Amino acid sequence: MKTINVFIILAILSNGIGKVDHQLKNKPSFEIVIKDFQDQLEADLEDDNIDGSISAAIVHNNKIIWSKTFGFTDRITKIEADSNTIYRVGSVTKSFTALLMMQLEEDGILNIEEPIEKYLPEIKKLDGYADSTKITFKQLAAHTSGLEREPQLESVFSGGVDEWEQKLLEAIPKTSFQSKVGEKYSYSNIGYGILGLALARAANKPYTTLVEEKIFKPLQMENTHFSIPKQKLKQLAKGMEGGPFGELNIDTPQKEHLGRGYKVPNGAIYSTPNDLAKFMMGTMGFYDLLEESKLEVMQKPAIIQNEAWWQSYGLGFRLLRDSILSTAGHTGAISGYTANFMFEKEQGFGVVIMRNYNWGMTNIDLRAFALLRRLKRLNIK
Repeated sequence: MKTINVFIILAILSNGIGKVDHQLKNKPSFEIVIKDFQDQLEADLEDDNIDGSISAAIVHNNKIIWSKTFGFTDRITKIEADSNTIYRVGSVTKSFTALLMMQLEEDGILNIEEPIEKYLPEIKKLDGYADSTKITFKQLAAHTSGLEREPQLESVFSGGVDEWEQKLLEAIPKTSFQSKVGEKYSYSNIGYGILGLALARAANKPYTTLVEEKIFKPLQMENTHFSIPKQKLKQLAKGMEGGPFGELNIDTPQKEHLGRGYKVPNGAIYSTPNDLAKFMMGTMGFYDLLEESKLEVMQKPAIIQNEAWWQSYGLGFRLLRDSILSTAGHTGAISGYTANFMFEKEQGFGVVIMRNYNWGMTNIDLRAFALLRRLKRLNIK
């Protein structure tokens, strides 16, 4: 997408950026900005007209200052969403995996610049692997490993969380390179699966256990899981693949709750906006999850690609910016669910948006960016 198109879309989806800019000249109150955001989400949900749900939270520094839910967790039973409603976060999981990597480096367990074959010799079975294609932890986290997006083996995309490691090992020989290692950014789900297993091998502990012990528990993320406990199934929003612009499909999202094969370190987490907001505040530098210098490394471009100056990728963080605002965060899209967290550090605002369907009026990336842009221009300290 060309740069000019991004800002045209941003103008449309932020309910008329020209109008917003005019209002901001008069410095509208914080309350007005938040009310506009709330009204927009409600209007979007009504316009989508599929009886889904949207839940969101806003943080300032180390506090959740606003949290709201709209719509239904189940379009058939009309159960209303609330603050405990659980959604899938999809690729937002990658931010957790990258944070775990940096925590393990801080603990002296690994060096992110070293080749992962030290801990995962099975990596040598990659199609095209040679001494010249040794891949480091950092390259996997930055999507600069050169690996293709997915393996060429259909059977590895299904199976429970307890099977994911075996599915990944089956996938490695069916995965090839599409560019030179370290040459350019190229998004790779299989790359993050490999990263998760390499981290587990280095720490000699299961990946899911590491994330639970080093991230979920310290942040008291009590509604965040890799598999939903039976007693919390009623809190799970029923996912709907598609949306107002396509045929609804509830069967595929339901089936994928049984497991997505190797796709655990890159897309298996379930959470709520309030829990995900805790994680976001942790990555903003609160709660002592990781030293500030390592967070800075994660939240700066790992590689510069001039053709897309408005977006880049760090280590587990997608970075979006314009002349006013620089943000970090991640988006996730999985069958039946979409999720996003995004923040800007200078004034300490962040936003989480989650939804139980895939397509609709709310473009969660651009809606979040538009809100943070307005808050930034209020110059609240």
